[in-house]
Amino acid sequence: ALRAQVETALRSNPVVQAAAWPKRISKLLLSRMEAGDGYGLHVDNPLMGSGDQRLRTDLSFTLFLSDPQDYQGGELVVDLMGETRAIKGQAGDVVLYASTSLHQVAPVTSGTRLVCVGWIESLVRDAAQRDILFDLENLRAELAKSLPPEAPELMVLSKSIANLLRQWASP
Repeated sequence: ALRAQVETALRSNPVVQAAAWPKRISKLLLSRMEAGDGYGLHVDNPLMGSGDQRLRTDLSFTLFLSDPQDYQGGELVVDLMGETRAIKGQAGDVVLYASTSLHQVAPVTSGTRLVCVGWIESLVRDAAQRDILFDLENLRAELAKSLPPEAPELMVLSKSIANLLRQWASP
């Protein structure tokens, strides 16, 4: 039931859709960490699962189930192109990042950290192409706030996004 809820939430979130173009979502892992627990610096496996469930890990995600005041330490620390970001989300927040990123979980110093982690295989394998599509989707969303749906600018932008997906997507 949790897997279905998380997958539905991810697939219906416009930011996740625009950033990830999910093809498949892995089985979910629930992680409970208490004082002294952490997870050292690593990069996620490029392939997860087996048989029909095997997928390429293009994007990793962490869904925070605990509020940050429930524990001390335990930050998700991700290296994003040379910049280190320490993230401690509110319960319900999702952090999406490239599975190629070095990352770790800082040791929990007190309390209990609960998260759900998983991986996404994207319809668009190339991260640079996903970045372009993400920028275009954000531009379309911004333009849609001030232009009518039939505006030529929106129509051309929508056509361009669709045509790029035809070129880049692997269903």
